[in-house]
Amino acid sequence: MTIKEKLILNKLPRHIAIIMDGNGRWALQKGNSRIFGHKNGVNAVRNVVEACAELQIEYLTLYAFSTENWYRPKTEVNALMSLLISALNTEIKKLIKNNIRLLTIGNLEDLPQRVYKKLSEAIEITSKNTGLSLILALSYSARWEITNAAKKLAEDVINKKINIGNISDKEFENYLTTVNIPDPELLIRTSGEYRISNFLLWQIAYSELYFTKKLWPDFCKDDLYEAIYDYQQRERRFGKTSEQLKNQVNE
Repeated sequence: MTIKEKLILNKLPRHIAIIMDGNGRWALQKGNSRIFGHKNGVNAVRNVVEACAELQIEYLTLYAFSTENWYRPKTEVNALMSLLISALNTEIKKLIKNNIRLLTIGNLEDLPQRVYKKLSEAIEITSKNTGLSLILALSYSARWEITNAAKKLAEDVINKKINIGNISDKEFENYLTTVNIPDPELLIRTSGEYRISNFLLWQIAYSELYFTKKLWPDFCKDDLYEAIYDYQQRERRFGKTSEQLKNQVNE
């Protein structure tokens, strides 16, 4: 029995988020530039997107470029932006064919105009698709997102659009870039690093975390299935006891 065949199809996570880490190290191990690693990382993206679509996962969020990544060497940043445009040009037909909707989160105003334009076009072209929602986190950081949400909420309080007494965690979520997107049940990080790196800090409060030593360009469909299988073996209690969960099932 393959790892895919072991998956319980009625217990799949609705939303998977991935920190795609290790492109640079993968390339250096092979005696190539970091850009070579990023280019090969696109293959892993393609495989994971296809696997999620096949499993009918509803949402897949990929941490593609953080706000901190702007501080990398200019040549690498420029190459990443060009690679993003190239990937969109190459993959857009597949997104349409596979009924995949493209979305983005992050401070998109900081992106180069040519990148922003291409992204906007791809989002518009795929907006009617009803299958997997592929969310690219670009120029994104959780601290930026939470700070930005707090500013918008404060403005609405000042303008009397909302009463301060009515503010709750649910209300606050309406100001996040992920509004109308469910929280990820499963967060995957590649490359053997055990940290969150400023990614979806609000949304992953109760996500199951899965870490693998695989570098991102080597991450394949079976690795995704392994992560999902591991997720399905866990008991998600949300602060409750195992006994309470069992009683809920029996009621």
